Amino acid sequence: MDDVSEGKDFSFPKQEESILQYWTEIKAFETQLDRTKNLPPYIFYDGPPFATGLPHYGHILAGTIKDVVTRYQTMRGHHVIRRFGWDCHGLPVEHEIDKKLGINSREDVLKMGIGNYNEECRGIVTRYVEEWEKIITRTGRWIDFKNDYKTMDLNFMESVWWVFAQLFQKGLVYRGFKVMPYSTGCKTPLSNFEANSNYKDVPDPEIMVSFPIVGDPNAAAFVAWTTTPWTLPSNLALCVNANLVYLKVRNRFTGKIFVVAESRLSELPVEKAQKGVPNGAVNDSDKSNSKTKGSSTAKSKNTVETYEVLDKFSGASLVGTKYVPLFDYFMDFSDMAFRVVADDYVTSDSGTGIVHCAPAFGEDDYRVCIENQIITKGENLVVAVDDDGCFTERITDFSRRYVKEADKDIIQSVKARIFPVFFEKGRLIKSGSFMHSYPFCWRSDTPLIYRAVPSWFVAVEKLKDQLLENNKQTYWVPDFVKEKRFHNWLENARDWAVSRSRFWGTPLPIWMSEDGEEIIVMDSIDKLEKLSGTKVTDLHRHKIDHIAIPSSRGPEFGVLKRVEDVFDCWFESGSMPYAYIHYPFENVELFENNFPGHFVAEGLDQTRGWFYTLMVLSTALFQKPAFRNLICNGLVLAEDGKKMSKRLQNYPSPVAVIDDYGADALRLYIINSPVVRAEPLRFKKDGVYGVVRDVFLPWYNAYRFLVQNAKRLEVEGLAPFIPFDQATLQKSSNVLDQWINSATQSLVHFVRQEMDAYRLYTSISVFNIVLHSTFHVQVVPYLLKFLDNLTNIYVRFNRKRLKGRSGEDDCRIALSTLYHVLLTACKAMAPFTPFFTEVLYQNMRKISTKSEESIHYCSFPEVEGKRGERIEQSVNRMTTIIDLARNIRERHNKPLKTPLREMVVVHPDAEFLDDITGKLKEYVLEELNVQSLVPCDDTLKYALLRAEPDFSVLGKRLGKSMGIVAKEVKQMSQEDILAFEKAGEATFGTHCLKLTDIKIVRGFKRPDDRTQEEMDAAGDGDVLVILDLRHDDSLLKAGAAREIVNRIQKLRKKAGLEPTDMVEVYFKSLDKDTSISQQILNSQESYIRGALGSPLLPFDMIPPHAVVFAEESFQEVSELSFTITLARAALVFNTDAILALYTGETKYSQALQTYLLSRDHYNLKSEFQLGRGKIKVSCIENQPSVDVVLGQHVFLTFGEYFLSSKPK
Repeated sequence: MDDVSEGKDFSFPKQEESILQYWTEIKAFETQLDRTKNLPPYIFYDGPPFATGLPHYGHILAGTIKDVVTRYQTMRGHHVIRRFGWDCHGLPVEHEIDKKLGINSREDVLKMGIGNYNEECRGIVTRYVEEWEKIITRTGRWIDFKNDYKTMDLNFMESVWWVFAQLFQKGLVYRGFKVMPYSTGCKTPLSNFEANSNYKDVPDPEIMVSFPIVGDPNAAAFVAWTTTPWTLPSNLALCVNANLVYLKVRNRFTGKIFVVAESRLSELPVEKAQKGVPNGAVNDSDKSNSKTKGSSTAKSKNTVETYEVLDKFSGASLVGTKYVPLFDYFMDFSDMAFRVVADDYVTSDSGTGIVHCAPAFGEDDYRVCIENQIITKGENLVVAVDDDGCFTERITDFSRRYVKEADKDIIQSVKARIFPVFFEKGRLIKSGSFMHSYPFCWRSDTPLIYRAVPSWFVAVEKLKDQLLENNKQTYWVPDFVKEKRFHNWLENARDWAVSRSRFWGTPLPIWMSEDGEEIIVMDSIDKLEKLSGTKVTDLHRHKIDHIAIPSSRGPEFGVLKRVEDVFDCWFESGSMPYAYIHYPFENVELFENNFPGHFVAEGLDQTRGWFYTLMVLSTALFQKPAFRNLICNGLVLAEDGKKMSKRLQNYPSPVAVIDDYGADALRLYIINSPVVRAEPLRFKKDGVYGVVRDVFLPWYNAYRFLVQNAKRLEVEGLAPFIPFDQATLQKSSNVLDQWINSATQSLVHFVRQEMDAYRLYTSISVFNIVLHSTFHVQVVPYLLKFLDNLTNIYVRFNRKRLKGRSGEDDCRIALSTLYHVLLTACKAMAPFTPFFTEVLYQNMRKISTKSEESIHYCSFPEVEGKRGERIEQSVNRMTTIIDLARNIRERHNKPLKTPLREMVVVHPDAEFLDDITGKLKEYVLEELNVQSLVPCDDTLKYALLRAEPDFSVLGKRLGKSMGIVAKEVKQMSQEDILAFEKAGEATFGTHCLKLTDIKIVRGFKRPDDRTQEEMDAAGDGDVLVILDLRHDDSLLKAGAAREIVNRIQKLRKKAGLEPTDMVEVYFKSLDKDTSISQQILNSQESYIRGALGSPLLPFDMIPPHAVVFAEESFQEVSELSFTITLARAALVFNTDAILALYTGETKYSQALQTYLLSRDHYNLKSEFQLGRGKIKVSCIENQPSVDVVLGQHVFLTFGEYFLSSKPK
């Protein structure tokens, strides 16, 4: 393996760019597809984005989820075709061209020519393709851009025609009117799911209008409430609720008589008699008071004072009553219109209980008017608003006025209308404004109106039962989106208007005769060519609108011409599973053997968009869902919780984030967040940096530590590092080897299990019998916890072994274990972090004879060997013990460098106590700097047990019984609690509670002869840790030794030394009384040598030829002052022994020493190791050959000489 740089010098973004170059050189993605081509296919559908803008975090999030899953499935032995797609048609493209060319109306397009307009649209569709490919590739996503699909491609459009033709043949297509959300900015209707995507809080007018009752003896008038005054000119009916009670009331001050729902009487304006006004009448300015100040009680009182109840009757009794219309624009409908109808959509919680109906501008209005024969179903509905949102000539007073702008003038006109009988102006009863959430066009950002439009429909309502059944056959993550949001949407599915009166899109394949009696639907280009005799190479409007088909009824019936509409672009994207492979014209076997597709993933908004259209079309065509598995992500918001906005610039550029921290960090940040379980994510750039700091740097440092110590073996002249095989490592007697090997197998098992269930980040309750608790596990957090354990437990606790201080064989076992664990972790993490795992793999594979060219060609790891659940649990508890003990130290300001006398671990599990006081003991004592560890299985000796009911679990289940049960639980005795823990359940009344229902809290019971400053404890509900905090002079020497070692390590780092750099450390006391420091060094010699890997040498013995790296003096460290000197390892000669080699010839002796000093230290060490501690020197001219023995004639370091000269 090659040397690696320090973490601070390792640039993640630059390394990723190098990997991108490497992937390009070896054609990694293409090669992977070729290598897997004979494996079982895994069908992934990639929803096509619009190519009219650049990718944002939402695209990167969905793309990362898709990449993770498809990479994983490839590693699991599948052939995964990944083709990028482009949504090329529809409003987004037309809107861009309209802005570019200043097009404001449909007439503008017709003047320009549909062909010219469509070619302008075609020209911008691919303008950002290069940028998309660059950004998506930079995120690490492997997807085929060269073999992409576009919804404007001839093959794709032909398959869309086929889909529609199938629906037509099944009787699922019809033509009719439908009131739909309509964008006056884009001059087209929108689907319901488009209309729901952009709501804003805006003020709108609200008015009450009187409709005098024809022939009423009291000259009463109905009062209706509306928030859309512009619809009043088209009023044809009033609607009540047959089951509500209505009142006829008289205004005591004006004499006017109104009819409203009893429950809404308080909404009428209240008035008081004014002095000096005849008959107590009020001023005209007060009639339109929109709000009454004061409490609801005061308001009700004022209403009673203002209105006298004349009569009470049911809504049903009002049905058929005629009234005087506001305007005379629709007097030709008088025979059937201007009467009261009833329907349950009228409620008692808003308005007056009477709704004005304009059937062309309200979905319920249209339905109710059809049902009550106010209008007839068909294509002859009068829509008095044109495509631009302006009144037509029928509305003479407001003709060519934009409806929303006409609201104020219409209100004034209503106010001026004559009220029959009283002959005074004023059909306006009350006016005001209110703030509400209103839909806006998602492209033009203009307010939508609801407008009846002629359209071609897919009869979705006929499919509702099958849609709901097919939804049950799909698997969603998270499942609540499927069970609630999507289910509810399907439950309320309406017929789908699939046509748009636009230009740039797939034309409807419908050719119709002028009389409408003959219709031909094309299901292929071939059919069109045969019927028309015209060659077809492009299916867009300007290429086929001119094509006519002779009538099958004869020449006298003329020709069939194509209807002008194009498809809603959602129909095209919903056809994607068939159209992207040109089914059924090609790839029949591929499609039919693998449908439904295996996997789709998009954002939460697609539950009413792409997911819905996929489901509708697949159900209509094949009675199946389109997909089997689905991951639904939430929305990525700006850091302030608002929608990301280019205008506001409230989010960092994705490219800038990747340039700063790397794509892997961005990927891991977004998929290790609530957004993967369909919740919103507030994007924080600091969060991406946190992933680098907390995940990648520790991971890299563990890998670097492996490489450095593997290289150290060669530096020391030992055989190069070749990792042992897994079978050998499974036999290791080291407890941490056993633990990390088992933990690695558990990791593989867990990741495979969760990824097979598409749970990248999903909550699952895992009950641990020993821990008696419920906790949550997710794939990415589990992986990150594993890496944390690898770096902070295995590497940290094994540093001496990995550095070779426990012997070469043990070192190689530890290094091999670390190598295999890192390699397995890299393979498990490869789908998530494709760049970094490739970086590590490329270096690690250099010492493996059977390695793949890329980590992404490797199979996903299999579970191998036995998993040691007991040792995993014991080590996990050990880490808990260490954390708890550190917390106690922090509370009492006792740093880890201060040794403590004793720690007691309290737990009822004898096996765990055996582990913690046996094979794990040395790690606990060293990590916590404690002299002794005492086990205790008597949980009541140091603890007071208290039972608390888990209200979050039991509340809903127990209902009213919760209070009684909670009281009994809290009254449980110590013995009751112990019995409950042993049995695993207890009964309270008629309720059986399990371990997950009750929290057992263990409080510390301090011995009577100890204060809190002398003894303290911490627990987690499972294990209790107690520390003896009393001062002990005998421990001061150990603490001082730790401080000295700490200063040496810091000086090494300050000098820029690598762990493999051999240096000798010299100590010089600066105290007047040097005996104190000497006593500490003598008593702690073993610890210091183990920590440094070499002895701490007296400064006065430093060789004169020593090369000093660094030197620093320290004052008052554990009341000691001293100087530390770091010097290069230097040879030490036994002059007498060398003289004896040459029978006392001084000249020869000096020449040999000069020669040995001239040699490279590491090479010389290697020669001695190869010669088993002896080398022959025969190259000195005019000097006899001699055998030089290590440790007899020469020492490689002063430390070795120093140790050899010390008395045994």
